Amino acid sequence: MARKTFNEKLQDSKDMPKIVVVEDDRSIERYGGKDMLIAPPLEYNEIMSEIPEGKLITITQIRDFLADKHGADFTCPMTAGIFINLVAQASNERDFDEIPYWRTLKRDGELNPKYPGGIERQKEMLEAEGHEIYTRGRKNIRYFVKDFENNLYDLL
Repeated sequence: MARKTFNEKLQDSKDMPKIVVVEDDRSIERYGGKDMLIAPPLEYNEIMSEIPEGKLITITQIRDFLADKHGADFTCPMTAGIFINLVAQASNERDFDEIPYWRTLKRDGELNPKYPGGIERQKEMLEAEGHEIYTRGRKNIRYFVKDFENNLYDLL
């Protein structure tokens, strides 16, 4: 059996969106509630496709927006990370309808090494849009967008 392409995986919503009730006290305390949303990959794709040139968004913003939209306390952080990467990989796989995934940053403005082309491609794309990138660390060097908060896109 042939492996599914990233675009085939992107279209597979299974039984999502769904809200799962979390029983673990540590998770409830950490995320502020019991109702955890698992949103389908296409919802991440839709949000990431809206981010205009020069603007940025964080994974946290996307998760909070989706939780509010579906009446959940929070969105599953693991599936959010997987599906955001899936959106990037699916976009990279196509010759059309590119999703500007490079504008989606980690919570604190950090670049995502899992995107197609890794840090170098995301850095190149962001700098081409006028963003300044800086590094932290000596051995485990991490890359961040300077003053990313000033360029965040407001999801309505």
